[in-house]
Amino acid sequence: MGEGDVDIRTLETADDMAAIGTVFQQIWGTTTPIVATDILMALSHAGGYVAGAFDSGHAVGASFGFLAEHQGERALYSHVTGILPGLQHGGVGRAMKQHQRAWAAERGIAWIVWTFDPLVRRNAWFNIEVIGAQVVSYLVNFLGTTDDPHGEGETDRLVVAWPTSDGVERPRPFGEVETTHIETPDDIFVVRRTDPSAAADWRIHLRNELAPLLQSGGVVTAFTRDGAYVVDTPIS
Repeated sequence: MGEGDVDIRTLETADDMAAIGTVFQQIWGTTTPIVATDILMALSHAGGYVAGAFDSGHAVGASFGFLAEHQGERALYSHVTGILPGLQHGGVGRAMKQHQRAWAAERGIAWIVWTFDPLVRRNAWFNIEVIGAQVVSYLVNFLGTTDDPHGEGETDRLVVAWPTSDGVERPRPFGEVETTHIETPDDIFVVRRTDPSAAADWRIHLRNELAPLLQSGGVVTAFTRDGAYVVDTPIS
């Protein structure tokens, strides 16, 4: 199934909200909802974004976000977006982000902002190279520390911003720069399952390498196919 086989639409009814609450549980394998139906209803009623991807009437993905600000302009903070396992490489994810972008642009919203785990290589590639989002900042242990043996420990995140209009170029430092490549693990989920200590080492490695460069004015200009952040830092 590809992006042309699904119907992506914004949602308004409690039944639809319950359906995407269920699909979120299926995506993340939780026994309890990650978001309640009443919260999604309130978010939609207040002008936020709640959308689902449906195949033959069955929810296969969903996304929700709330209104925010980025660099003094209106933004949509995309809080959660997910697709059922097995459909993540068929273009559905990209179609959902494009739907989100069109929704925001129609409302005069200049940016879509969200966070992701910088150790997850496929997400970094998609965000930076596939759709062209800009890395804004590095957040240390943003969601707190998890003690789930199959979880991720400390939850560092990268903030990215995606313009809703074409022609907005990725910023680059002025003058002479030093270029740094920062590697990521091939599959951090496998590392977490098989060697939690190594996973924690990867977290600290990326935090120590990437965060200081961003704080000193560095800009992520690319993410390579072999899984490295390319950062240009101005030479003072």
